[in-house]
Amino acid sequence: MIKRGRASHMKRWLLILLLVVFTWRYFDGPPPVPHGQGVTAPESPSQSPVQGSSFAHKDYRVTPLANFALTARVLSRRDYRFDREADLSPTDLALGWGPMSDSAVLNEFSISQRNRWYFWRADNMVIPRREVEQHSANMHMIPANSAVERQLKAIREGDIVTVQGHLVKVEGGDGWRWVSSLSRGDTGDGSCELVWVTSLSVVSG
Repeated sequence: MIKRGRASHMKRWLLILLLVVFTWRYFDGPPPVPHGQGVTAPESPSQSPVQGSSFAHKDYRVTPLANFALTARVLSRRDYRFDREADLSPTDLALGWGPMSDSAVLNEFSISQRNRWYFWRADNMVIPRREVEQHSANMHMIPANSAVERQLKAIREGDIVTVQGHLVKVEGGDGWRWVSSLSRGDTGDGSCELVWVTSLSVVSG
């Protein structure tokens, strides 16, 4: 009876430990990568016409709309598991470039993500609102292969990342569609980029 009680006690503590680890990974994650003041990702995203036809991926048809590449600072990341989109895109990255990659600016902002949206708030607007809208975006990341998927899982807030791939349209056999924005200056519903990621790397972090 004593041994059985000890085993039950150990199992209880193991479950508590697993719950703590899950909570840390799912809700908080690792601490952000710190940066000093100054622009850390100066270049705007690059977009160009694409040559290529649609292709099958899982149970969907993926159509490239444009070639796409950028180097940006990760303002926030959010993992998704339970919506339909998670089958394609397990992670959204809120990314910033130009003034939205500068800690002097970002220190004035509160940034969050939920329900496939990116939200920001600033008590002190150190740059115009339009600058925020044109130099940051929420991007739905679709890993093109298992290597990119592993790299995506390791990305931390504050990382400077380089992403290459395509902006895409995804269609399901039941008529479901998910279409990327093709502009960096739009806002609201449909303004997020849907990125087929062929290459992902951390420049610094």
